[in-house]
Amino acid sequence: MTRWLDEDEQRAWLRLAGVMLKLSPALDSQLQRDSDLTHFDYLCLAMLSEAEGRSLRMSELASRTNASLSRLSHVVSKLERRGLVARCPSPESRRVTLVSLTDDGWERLVEAAPGHVETVRSLVFEGLPAADVAALERIAGHIVEHVEASRLRTVE
Repeated sequence: MTRWLDEDEQRAWLRLAGVMLKLSPALDSQLQRDSDLTHFDYLCLAMLSEAEGRSLRMSELASRTNASLSRLSHVVSKLERRGLVARCPSPESRRVTLVSLTDDGWERLVEAAPGHVETVRSLVFEGLPAADVAALERIAGHIVEHVEASRLRTVE
């Protein structure tokens, strides 16, 4: 039996769908225009920049960017061709691939960050009270956890 959305759920779902459909292209547009990066490219570079030694296992980078390994591998190949990241086998296990942020990647990220942060601030956080920021984090975390758990169930 189908569990249809009630009116409140339907309104909330349509708002969330609007966010998903409009926010990503807006972030991509700004980053493409100003830095020749997609939002996902930027996210990969940012996660590497925050890691110890600016390097992560592919699996850890996938986790931090909420991406599948196949999508991440494609994007890392593109970033590698552009000289923004480098891949190498882990010294601990040849089955593990490490991704490192290059100096050029760091420079590109540093140049892109101010415009990106301003875009995020203006599109997402401007006028949002602190309590709503906390609620947004909690709700988004809940959704990501459920999506990930669902994805893992379908893999098993």
